[in-house]
Order: sequence, then structure tokens, then C-alpha cells
Amino acid sequence: MADLVLNQKDKLFIPVIAGLSLAVAVAVAVLFYIPQKGGLDVGFLPPLNAVLNTGTAMALIIGFYFVKTKNIKMHRMAMLTAFLLSSVFLISYVVYHFNAEKTTFPADNPTRPIYLTILLTHILLAGIVVPLVLTSIYFGLSNQVERHKKIVKFTFPIWLYVSITGVIVYLMISPYYK
Repeated sequence: MADLVLNQKDKLFIPVIAGLSLAVAVAVAVLFYIPQKGGLDVGFLPPLNAVLNTGTAMALIIGFYFVKTKNIKMHRMAMLTAFLLSSVFLISYVVYHFNAEKTTFPADNPTRPIYLTILLTHILLAGIVVPLVLTSIYFGLSNQVERHKKIVKFTFPIWLYVSITGVIVYLMISPYYK
């Protein structure tokens, strides 16, 4: 029951985390319903996004190694690196999808069901992982170690899956970019 008690900092940061998570979800959802503005050459962003996702996955794995070897300082550095890379990815993703024409995976491609399955799970879990990541980082940085440990059991595998499948989605659709 003690885990449910919010301290003063929690009462400030939990609503901020909820607000940021909602803002990210709304921003990404809106991208699919507004006409693209164009004007910017953003063709370089999809490969950059794949690099950012690869870097995020590597930082997550390195952070996992460091926490298992009890090197908390390096664990923190790796996880904050993963967060930074994911944040830059999110900004780049929004800029790209705001400016670029939509690219679709060909209906006649026999791997389309695999692509769509990976894409769907990637999108759903990407929406779920944002508040998990923000909460995990908050608990870690505020030294709420037990709470941090409980939530990262969910956050880590989801975040790693989203990072890796982001690269796979890019590799599968990249031949169809205009």
C-alpha cells in the first residue's frame, strides 16, 4: 500500500507525465488526419530515424548490462542517452510526417501481412511506451528505486521492441519511398 502514496514531487510530476504523454499521442494522431504542408525536403529523415532507433536499442541494451553489473552511474548515462535519442527521433518523426507524402506498402507484396503486423504492434506499443518511459525516468532520477524496478520490468522490453521494430519497419518500407 505504501507504493500508492504520492509524495509532493509525485503530485507535480505525474500530471506532467500524463500531459506530455497525451500531447505526444495527439500530435502523432493528428499527423494522419491533416494534409501535409510540404515545402521542406525531409527525404533524409527516415534513414536518420532508423539510425536513432538503432542507437536507442543499443543504449537500452548497454543500460541493461550496466544495471545487471551494478554500475548505476553508467546505467543512468545509457538510459538518458536512450531517452535523448528517442526524443530526437520523435521530433524528427513529426517533422517528416508533417512534410512528406504518405508512403504505403504495396498491396501485392507477399510480405505485406508481416509488415502490417509489425507496424501495428509497433504503433500500439509506441503509444503505450511514452508514459512508461517518462515514469521510469522520473522514478530513477528521483531515487525511487523500488518503484523504478517495478515499472521497468514493463518499460524495458516494450521500449526495446518499439526501437527494433522501428528499424524493421523502415527497412521493409524504404524501397517504396518516393
